Amino acid sequence: MDMILFAEFLGKPAWMWFTFIGIVLALLAFDLGVLNKDDHEIGVAESLRLSAFYIALGLGFSGFVWWQIGAEETKLYLTAFVVEKTLAMDNVFVIALIFTYFAIPREYQHRVLFWGILGVIVLRGIMIGLGATLVSQYSWVLYIFAAFLIITGIKMMFIGDKPMDIASNPVLNFLKRRMNVTEELHGHDFFVKKPHPQTGKLVRFATPLFLALVLIEIADLVFAVDSVPAVFAITTDPFIVYTSNIFAILGLRALYFALAAILHRFHYLKYALSLLLVFIGSKIFIADIMGWEKFPASWSLGITFTILAAGVIYSLWKTRGGGGGGTIPAAAVKPAE
Repeated sequence: MDMILFAEFLGKPAWMWFTFIGIVLALLAFDLGVLNKDDHEIGVAESLRLSAFYIALGLGFSGFVWWQIGAEETKLYLTAFVVEKTLAMDNVFVIALIFTYFAIPREYQHRVLFWGILGVIVLRGIMIGLGATLVSQYSWVLYIFAAFLIITGIKMMFIGDKPMDIASNPVLNFLKRRMNVTEELHGHDFFVKKPHPQTGKLVRFATPLFLALVLIEIADLVFAVDSVPAVFAITTDPFIVYTSNIFAILGLRALYFALAAILHRFHYLKYALSLLLVFIGSKIFIADIMGWEKFPASWSLGITFTILAAGVIYSLWKTRGGGGGGTIPAAAVKPAE
């Protein structure tokens, strides 16, 4: 048994990975089995309490990182945690679009987000595992990640928002062609059995709740294309990359119900995010130019907090009095007929 627990997996003893996965599974079980055993609408106050709990847990895990790995790695974990949580805010906007398009009632939204996080845990694990393998075998891949982040940040800065047309989403259209899909919801069920309109036989139909779940998973996969390279540009330690990603996403899903109502107040945060991506991508090149082994973790954490704090303050000031323009395009959220 000791051989299994202390065997190395992606650079860390297996018991450290088991500890983290155990914490996440316990949280999910407590969430579904106790906090949200029955379908109910999650209000802003409950959302904020849950989010504060998850943020405290994510920050508290940095103590475990400090205990087992070290102070420098703890700074990298905190930087990655903050960057991932902030980058994922755009994901909240997309989730709100998807729920609005399918007219998902608030009492069922948590169920979709809960099962969605299970997919995120697996998908992020695969992406991070592949990324860690590439980086360990080919160190020059980090420069590709860095250049990608710089280009993405510049594009985000100068290219305006494009309304998301969910009705034309190729994944949604593929599912509708290949599956039997109901037009209406059936409670909190993802699938129901109904008579086929042509044969009369009982067959399995997917509900709009399932379609919403699939599109949210696809959206997270798309956002991971930005966020995973961003975290690898901060640290190449797979344990820090994965744990910071999952803790940030767990907390953000809890915060969704509060953020969705005030997301327009953070409309201008995208400029801070674009600058942050450019900074993260530039760190590797700056370290090479300066002859450093790596960019100082303290500087990285401090600059990250400064950029994000400035972006939040500017966005809140700019959207004071209800201004801002972070509204959801009507064409994007018109429910399917």
